[in-house]
Amino acid sequence: MSIVAVFDIGKTNVKLSAASDDGRVLETLSTPNVVKDGPPYRHHDLDGLDDWLIDSLAALGRRHDIGAIVTCAHGSGGVLVDRQGAALPMIDYEQPTPADVDAYYRKIVGSHRERASAVMLGAAHLARQMLWQEMHRPETFAGASAYLATPQYWAFRLSGVLASEVTSLAAQSHLWASADGRPSALVANRGWQRLMPPMRRAWETLGPIRPDIAKRTDLKPTTRILCGVHDSSANFYRYQAADLSDVTVISTGTWIVALTDRTGVDFNVERPGHSCNADVFGNPMPGMLTMGGREFAAVAATASGPASLLALQQIVASGTFAVPTFGSDDGLFPGTAGCGRLEGPLARDENIRFTLAVLYSALLTAACVDDLPPAKTVVLDGNFVVDPLYGAVVAALLPDRRVLVSLSTTGTATGAAMLAAHETRASPVTLAAEAPDISGLPDLSSYQRRWRALVKTMEQAS
Repeated sequence: MSIVAVFDIGKTNVKLSAASDDGRVLETLSTPNVVKDGPPYRHHDLDGLDDWLIDSLAALGRRHDIGAIVTCAHGSGGVLVDRQGAALPMIDYEQPTPADVDAYYRKIVGSHRERASAVMLGAAHLARQMLWQEMHRPETFAGASAYLATPQYWAFRLSGVLASEVTSLAAQSHLWASADGRPSALVANRGWQRLMPPMRRAWETLGPIRPDIAKRTDLKPTTRILCGVHDSSANFYRYQAADLSDVTVISTGTWIVALTDRTGVDFNVERPGHSCNADVFGNPMPGMLTMGGREFAAVAATASGPASLLALQQIVASGTFAVPTFGSDDGLFPGTAGCGRLEGPLARDENIRFTLAVLYSALLTAACVDDLPPAKTVVLDGNFVVDPLYGAVVAALLPDRRVLVSLSTTGTATGAAMLAAHETRASPVTLAAEAPDISGLPDLSSYQRRWRALVKTMEQAS
């Protein structure tokens, strides 16, 4: 069996998994995604991560016959490179951009159709990171060879081949007009075409592993390096590989990312939380984007799970609510950034905090689904589904949809691994998902209406 090494880069943690090319994860190693304060700005420790990757590939290679390597990553990371590697450190997207960069960026970034997402806080967009480097490090920027999204940076590091890829550029980079399948006007207006390597498919083999890395890891010199993929699009791909359509997939972690294959969205109109991503084939995918993991952590605070049905019943009966938004970005609800609060009789009860966080996350998820074109099936995936109550509550909040919960906690790695067999797969893969058990749940319809009314009041007060 061909074994694929999947290098999965999240904002907080990084994983390297050995998986079969039908997506079965066999072993996973992990490490924190270290950030350094600077100079020249807060940045990720690429050198330390490089050392960890080499050592971990060597370790996995001693236990598994690795034939291919693929990287998947979140959509807000990129690296300016020259012939030697990183020309400048990789920006940590959660830090504020300098005031002059931010003000100028907002003037030039263009319409919603061009950027395919809201203009978010920090340095979340690759285009804004590029502008920062161009304005503050002009000589280095002028001498660079390319700007690569994170998956393609590591593919370059492992293969020596420069490439761009559609799902990575379509993930709020503001470099790709996803609805039209082309670079955004900003790329041409800034003269950045020279930094955008040729487009390659996520599943394409860029080349064999570099000889020096093969030697250091003791991997076969024929080990294939795939182009790589955005993490949520990788997760969506595993449902496409199972021939599932008319579907909205919810990937959960630091972000709640909702993607659908349904059409009918006017991408000329900007709406809160809306985005337009792309699948691995380049098709535009209407989406929703909100930092649900951080919201969950703010509500749960120090409380630990699992969530309980008894606590849920107490929360609903008492009328206790978590009202958005706790983070510094408005997310789905304009004007609510930093205004999040707990209210109701049990607001100070630490015993219900974790369950309240699960309920709040389910409400955010349902809000995302309700604001997208209606799909027959909604699949829940990622970190949140570890707690059974999350899937059950989402299903109860979406009574008109078929809600399935993934039985795999490795959706991103599974989908990425499946890319290695994309060109040779003869039949659909088996999908492990099931409907959640909603028996015993309290009626949530009235609670949901009251929560929405509280949110509306928050928006109107801003």
